[in-house]
Amino acid sequence: MEVVHARCARMDISKKDAKVCVRIAGAGRRKTTETVTTWGSMTSQILTLREHLVDQQVTCVVMEATSDYWKPFYYLLEDAGFEVMLVNARHVKTLPGRKTDVADATWLAQLGAHGLVRGSFVPPEPIRQLRDLTRTRAAITRERGREVQRLEKLLEDAGIKLSAVASDILGVPGRAMLEALIGGDRDPAALADLARRRLRSKIPQLTEALNGRFTEHHAFLARVHLDLIDRHTAAINMLTERIEVMMEPFQGFRDLIRSIPGIGVLTADVIIAETGADMTRFPTAKHLASWAGTTPGNNESAGKVKSSRTRPGNPYLQGALGAAAMACSQNPRTYLGARYRRIASRRGPQKANVAIQHSMLIAIWHMGTTGAFYDDPGADYFTRLHPDRSKKRAIHQLEAMGYHVTLENAS
Repeated sequence: MEVVHARCARMDISKKDAKVCVRIAGAGRRKTTETVTTWGSMTSQILTLREHLVDQQVTCVVMEATSDYWKPFYYLLEDAGFEVMLVNARHVKTLPGRKTDVADATWLAQLGAHGLVRGSFVPPEPIRQLRDLTRTRAAITRERGREVQRLEKLLEDAGIKLSAVASDILGVPGRAMLEALIGGDRDPAALADLARRRLRSKIPQLTEALNGRFTEHHAFLARVHLDLIDRHTAAINMLTERIEVMMEPFQGFRDLIRSIPGIGVLTADVIIAETGADMTRFPTAKHLASWAGTTPGNNESAGKVKSSRTRPGNPYLQGALGAAAMACSQNPRTYLGARYRRIASRRGPQKANVAIQHSMLIAIWHMGTTGAFYDDPGADYFTRLHPDRSKKRAIHQLEAMGYHVTLENAS
């Protein structure tokens, strides 16, 4: 087998150390040598490892994406003058029963030397920082949602059914009622009178919902939950301000993809942070969709397809696109909404959601490549595409309802 990298190194990384196998291919009668050494994961030790690899004239270093332990090694080696390749552990499994750190290091060094591994997408430093910000914002937003749920459960324990009447218990009137309850006001009529705008039409229901057994114990816990919610909200606002600063170089791309129905500012931020806003990294639109985990998998044997489940992809990107796809499904005036309903009627809402994510990624790749804004084909795209089929379907539905249908051309 052809040797692509005559001097290759492989790293099996753990939290405390890394097993490094330096493989030097032999020439002529010289045998191939494989030397395995152990290096610590502290910065000073990684820098010493870097000098060692340079002295060994290594041209390629391969490492597995093990949790977050690969990051110190990758970031300190990526500018050392040789290729650093991060690979998916699922793609480089060794034979069962032969797994040790040393065996893993040797096996991956052999794969890397013969060019049998593909590197994962590791974005440049600015995109990595943007990723940290958007992922942290998403995590804190989830925590804030959990805190709101805890507060709602506390109100249920106190017999306060505010969430049964008001859709948002932390809106301006809901927050005012909660603050009044914590302050010692237990009069349901006075609390209900704090309602604003459209909620005032529900004052009788609010009066009944706010009649409970809210005690000082509940007031103490409610204060704790509200303070935590406020801290989460402040942290989210700080992160959003920082993201806006980091997003300035990508403002044009963000405005571009926001022209797709369902994609708002937050979703666009996640798409840019996860893809890097550089479509040249993906040879085709299908490569981008496959990397994101929105294309059917291939599992065929003896001419039979056993499974076509989508493989695991980028969970942060899938989460943002999934929410955008759900927004599209509720819009009756767009092509994506029509496509969602068309697929959901035959294959269910989950597969329809993934299909819309796939369509969005295909559009994003083409828009990022050409610089053109999204041109929606319209909700009647499929009707215009197959007019005879649409006509026959409508006639069949009317006949199934007991009507006799006669068609006349409109003048």
